[in-house]
Amino acid sequence: MSSPQSQTPQAAPSWQAAPGATHPASGAAYPASGSTDLGYTSPIPVVRTHLGHAIASEWTKIRSVRSTMWTLGVFVLLVVGIGLLTGVVVANSDPALSGESPLGLGFFGLLLGSMCLITLGVLTTASEYGTGMVRTTMVACPSRGRVLAAKAIVFFLVAFVVTLVSSSLVAFLHVAMLEGDGAKSPTGGEWLKATVGMSAYVALLGLLSLAVGSIIRHSAGAITIMIGAVLAPLVIALFMFSESLQAVRDALFEYSIPNQLSIFYANSLSESGPSGWDPLWIILAATAVAFAAAFALLEKRDV
Repeated sequence: MSSPQSQTPQAAPSWQAAPGATHPASGAAYPASGSTDLGYTSPIPVVRTHLGHAIASEWTKIRSVRSTMWTLGVFVLLVVGIGLLTGVVVANSDPALSGESPLGLGFFGLLLGSMCLITLGVLTTASEYGTGMVRTTMVACPSRGRVLAAKAIVFFLVAFVVTLVSSSLVAFLHVAMLEGDGAKSPTGGEWLKATVGMSAYVALLGLLSLAVGSIIRHSAGAITIMIGAVLAPLVIALFMFSESLQAVRDALFEYSIPNQLSIFYANSLSESGPSGWDPLWIILAATAVAFAAAFALLEKRDV
């Protein structure tokens, strides 16, 4: 029986023995001892991500889903359609307008159209939680605050532009239709409030809905809350007949969203309360508070 033979350790290949030598097959240089450079360059360019990339991603998402086209399409239909119908009815009445600005005729269309932007704002955030797409979004962009900021920027710009174009078109049509019927010619300040001011207010209302959708994470629930916030104060105020509740009734009426919308047309539904540009600052403050809560909850809760 043969005795076991001891194994002699083999010497390292010559290309491994010398630091910095080249591989015999590929000719690639090996790093010296202690070096962290592996000699590999990725064919995929490595770019530090920023807010612009998140905005581009959200723009792709918001313009590629059907809900955007449907809600914005119905919004334009309501604003322009009801605006034209109101203008035709007033133009055929006798007298049409007695020294009043025709810009206020766009109020009803924008009030109903704002429901569409509320719906779109909620769906921009809450729908991703319903489908589970939010997990993919957060994997692609781990900075949660950046994702919410990108959604807010894209939505606000889309809502503002669509509202501005629609409200301006209706305003020009009303002035053209009623110019010779005793209507007052709007001043520059009235034009600014009825177009830019109104568009900013409605866009901020939709932005508030986006924040509520991020907080609630449920589309139907968030839409119900926002529609209730728009209509409930005015409806409740109308049914407060008690004298002891007069102060509460006046406050609900003056600060209701329909009344704040009417202020931009210089046709306030109440004789006191906010005036001028006050409604814009009120909705801006409410939106800022909602977004502060949305950012805080987004960082703490699981997706």
